[in-house]
Amino acid sequence: MGAGIAHVCALAGVRVDLIDVSEQAAARGKEAVARNLDRQLAKEKITRGQLSAAIDRISPSDDLAAAAAAGLAVEAVPESADLKFETFAALDRIAPPEAILASNTSSISITAIAARTRRPGKVIGMHFMNPVPVMKLVEVIRGLATSDETARATSQFAQALGKRPVEVRDFPGFVSNRVLAPMINEAVFALMEGVATAEAIDEVTTLGMNHPMGPLALADLIGLDTCLAILEVLHREIGDDRYRPCPLLRQYVAAGWLGRKTGRGFHAYGGSA
Repeated sequence: MGAGIAHVCALAGVRVDLIDVSEQAAARGKEAVARNLDRQLAKEKITRGQLSAAIDRISPSDDLAAAAAAGLAVEAVPESADLKFETFAALDRIAPPEAILASNTSSISITAIAARTRRPGKVIGMHFMNPVPVMKLVEVIRGLATSDETARATSQFAQALGKRPVEVRDFPGFVSNRVLAPMINEAVFALMEGVATAEAIDEVTTLGMNHPMGPLALADLIGLDTCLAILEVLHREIGDDRYRPCPLLRQYVAAGWLGRKTGRGFHAYGGSA
């Protein structure tokens, strides 16, 4: 997700500091952007000049101090509340006072994240869809203290990236995952209960409901660990057992079968992705 966000920002003319836990990880992120830009070039969606300029705008780094000159910082760390709280507390210390701090969280409270900073009015959710270069939607999530100015600036920035911002309330799962996570979870229950194979479940969804991707293939793309984390937030925060994660999903995560990124999830893939 971080590489995807860097991709669309750089292609839109924005200079990007792509920060990760190590120089190697940050470099891999930039390489992923380059590969995806190559695909766009092959499909004649961009020019060679646009590709080169976008790559030149991305500076990989393993030092959060690179955020010291940021006008907007978009966090895309794993879906762990403690990790996000820690990241925002650090960004708050480093980024300029006027900078907007945005979270790409799938489900964690923006209000709770903002409370870890001294600038809650400038903290907002900016939830991109995966894959970022392809999907148009950005959920813009206002915390209790998010200012009108911050919400307006964030929506305008999303539009400048060629995205469609849609404002939603700060509620567990927001809208996208409030709807999507139970669908994926129910598909996993159907697989666990032997209703059909993973391939058949996905085919029923794509052919019968005109979805571009079946729920189990989509879970593999998102990452089964992320799907589990989202469901756990929904189950805990809403308190309704309809969000109880399927035991088979927990088992796959425990086995390290996380989807495309590990080469195996509900479907098998040709090596890690």
